[in-house]
Amino acid sequence: MAVASDAARARAPRGSAKTRALEYVKDAILTGGFRGGDLISEGEVAAALDMSRTPVREAFLRLEAEGLLRLYPQRGALVVPVSPEEVRAVMEARLVIEQFAARSACHGDDAARARIGDGLDAQLDRQRAAADDLRGFLDADRAFHTVLVEAAGNAILADVYSSLRDRQLRMIGESAVRDPRRTATIVEEHTVIAAAVRAGDLDALLDAVRAHLSGTVMALGLAVGTPGPLTVD
Repeated sequence: MAVASDAARARAPRGSAKTRALEYVKDAILTGGFRGGDLISEGEVAAALDMSRTPVREAFLRLEAEGLLRLYPQRGALVVPVSPEEVRAVMEARLVIEQFAARSACHGDDAARARIGDGLDAQLDRQRAAADDLRGFLDADRAFHTVLVEAAGNAILADVYSSLRDRQLRMIGESAVRDPRRTATIVEEHTVIAAAVRAGDLDALLDAVRAHLSGTVMALGLAVGTPGPLTVD
């Protein structure tokens, strides 16, 4: 049976028992504390949060409905692995949106690009400061990309991007668990993206975005380009 980290326990929110159990388990799944294929039990979660099994059972049912758990009576709950098809679908959607945002950023004037660059640098600083806090790092990672996407001024694409939040957190979290060097690499890749925005170098920015998303795919143990996400022009 899998057990979440002390850090995950510390992040368990206040509120109703069901809410606490739901957020605790979901946070552990999204940040790699509970990984795909792990079997978790109501009893372990209840003990970790010092509560009865009833709210944990309710939380498990909610997470099963969200597709994160698969329940097995008398055995526990299986954390549903992220499939290769889901990874590629999410990354392909991100690439389309982020390349659109990159073009919009580079079409702006120097002042506009500087404002975007300042926003990106602020999230880079958060990521560097969160080196030992994976959840904080992941929140800053998402905020970094959101700065670029929202700067494009397309509310519909921004909403679609926002809807990918949980999937993005989970995939990036799992990539970081698989490859402990991934967080440092992400910071390096983000630094290149921010510099290309400031310079207004569209070719360099598109290349940096593709390389960054491809890095996550490869860190998850998948080949790039079979089929062909991350090659959209």
